[in-house]
Amino acid sequence: MENSTKQYPSSVPAQVQSHQPGDQEKMHPEPEIIKASHKGSEKLQGKIAVISGGDSGIGRSVAVLFAREGADVAILYLEEQQDAEITKQLVENEGRKCLLFKGDISDPEVAKQAIDEILAHYGKVNILVNNAGVQYQQKDIVNISNEQLEKTFKTNIFAMFYLTKQVISHMQEGDSIINTTSITSYQGHDELIDYASTKGAITSFTRSLSNNLMKQKKGIRVNGVAPGPIWTPLIPSSFDAETVEKFGKDTPMGRMGQPSEVAPAYLFLASDDASYITGQVIHVNGGQIVNG
Repeated sequence: MENSTKQYPSSVPAQVQSHQPGDQEKMHPEPEIIKASHKGSEKLQGKIAVISGGDSGIGRSVAVLFAREGADVAILYLEEQQDAEITKQLVENEGRKCLLFKGDISDPEVAKQAIDEILAHYGKVNILVNNAGVQYQQKDIVNISNEQLEKTFKTNIFAMFYLTKQVISHMQEGDSIINTTSITSYQGHDELIDYASTKGAITSFTRSLSNNLMKQKKGIRVNGVAPGPIWTPLIPSSFDAETVEKFGKDTPMGRMGQPSEVAPAYLFLASDDASYITGQVIHVNGGQIVNG
């Protein structure tokens, strides 16, 4: 059984993947998805959770943890069929249901189709986790093509608007929206200028939507999680081998984090434990102080 003294790896072998958002099964070592020490206590019993980018990485960890806490889930993913099927099996191993939806949610029609299908299947949505994202390392802003800029913004922030607009009228008081922003929203990143810009937009989206829904007396909470360097398929598929090998070593903890160490923040925000929290961001980043 795992405990608080577990030693997580401080580094990984140099490795790259040629295609985003990357395949979890090709990573070595593979990320830790859920801590064996976590015992479910029905914090999300009877809830339906929608998780974009839920096939791998942080999204997979959130899906499995939510399932362990009693939620049925729907996973939205781009094209990583094998990763999605593994996530589905892991959710079902927890005794919960998992619906898979394959498609590019940066297209508003696809986002609408996804939510329509989920509602037809489950009849409701209680938790929306806006988590899908891409990033492309560029050492100079002039190397950021117009196509890359558009894709990064459409995937990272436009898709959040599309999904939220489709689901919001079906949510009730006490339901929750959780957006994945990033430490780069607060610190910036010299080689991820467009990505960091979208994450700043996500932080503002979280705060603004929270205020909007509170003023409308809807009782739907909106919060965010800002991960630091977390070992997910996006890392070897977006950075060069040298960067991957050093990934996370500059944090105060001296190592990268695991998806299993981020997912509990989403669980907290999705549960009634966070009933008096909205418009906030939880920082899971290995001790980096951002004052945000």
